[in-house]
Amino acid sequence: MEKGNQTFVAEFILLGLSQNPKVQILLFCVFLIIYLLSVFGNLLIIILIKTDSRLHTPMYFFLKNLSFADFCFSTSIVPQMLVHFLTKKKTISFAGCSVQIVVFLLAGCTECALLAVMSYDRYVAVCKPLHYSTIMTQRVCVQLAVVSWITGAFVCSVDSAFTLCLPYRGQNVINHYFCEPPALLKLASTDTYQAEMALFSMGVVILLVPVFLILVSYWYIISTVMRMQSGEGRIKVFSTCGSHLTVVILYYGSGIFAYMRPNSKVMSEKDKVISVFYSVMTSMLNPIIYSLRNKDVKGAFKKLTGR
Repeated sequence: MEKGNQTFVAEFILLGLSQNPKVQILLFCVFLIIYLLSVFGNLLIIILIKTDSRLHTPMYFFLKNLSFADFCFSTSIVPQMLVHFLTKKKTISFAGCSVQIVVFLLAGCTECALLAVMSYDRYVAVCKPLHYSTIMTQRVCVQLAVVSWITGAFVCSVDSAFTLCLPYRGQNVINHYFCEPPALLKLASTDTYQAEMALFSMGVVILLVPVFLILVSYWYIISTVMRMQSGEGRIKVFSTCGSHLTVVILYYGSGIFAYMRPNSKVMSEKDKVISVFYSVMTSMLNPIIYSLRNKDVKGAFKKLTGR
């Protein structure tokens, strides 16, 4: 595509995780299984919560939103990655790259906000059990979910605007397996300082602020649990909150590593491996972590299957 005497990039080439054909076949099988588990798990969680009245509680309402965000998150990345494992021409159009960035950022940033909201829900449940039903009303839950999606949309719009409005001329090879803003910025044919600062600022908003709120919530939760006389009560609380904390550590840890450090000009193999955790793995792990030791979800599944 030409504008004046300058040729703008019409498509990008994604190098992926490996150039070895045999390794690519192996990776295709691994990521296909991961994606199928992710889709099945998240859709199952949504269906169970929607159909079983016992799961119509604030915690599961937020989990349903999280599962939907996870489904969009993984679907924006993995299908194209699977296709590229089997083809020699690993290209994506500029329009396709733009759509991938928008969906990826919207779902990913919303998930960050939802995890913070879910920690607040656990804080109220553990620290203010007698007032839980009056604080976490249906209206409040809907408002918190809407704010999470609006926050995700805001961060997404800022990051997308600063990334996609840069001129891309000549270089079109992305050393990554999907169109991610930090990887795309390396190809821009102009100074990217403002875009990098915008991404960093939005990272503070959607990564560091939620992490701070989650840590504060868990500080109060742990303080309350340690004062409990009942050992059984402690185990129940730690079991409920442990699953959420596991997801938080995996998701935020890898996300902060990718977005909250100086943007080097070279995308290393380590960077790509780290991005697999928050872009692919957590979408599969969330349904497993939240349902594996959850009696309510197991009961809803047995009821759904008629067992």
